[in-house]
Amino acid sequence: MNKSEANDVVQEWHAALNEGDADRLVALSTEDVEVGGPRGTGRGAALLRDWVARASIHLAPLQILTRDGAVVVEQSARWRGDDGQLGEPKKVATLFRLRDGKVASVIRFPDVDSAVAASAQRGSHAGG
Repeated sequence: MNKSEANDVVQEWHAALNEGDADRLVALSTEDVEVGGPRGTGRGAALLRDWVARASIHLAPLQILTRDGAVVVEQSARWRGDDGQLGEPKKVATLFRLRDGKVASVIRFPDVDSAVAASAQRGSHAGG
């Protein structure tokens, strides 16, 4: 998979997430997708579905860095409050790893530097 194709998959993943389309998000991800962030890491399509329903998050990509099979995306994150409105934006970053044209790992970090550092460590998936 080349850089452009990887970026396209990640952009489509964001669109599905922001539309709340869990079926499309699962279809864009591997069956054993790794999902992680500040509350820990887990695996599987069921976990991804649960996260989409629970997180109420909107992620707008600000910049995409692709290297060595990893895609780091700096994002403007907004969470939906109890009133259904999106809150104030906060910058975060997500490290995506792709396998066979699908998202195999999606780990959120507090900033781009942390995500880039993790992308350089093969096998290290600790989120922040």
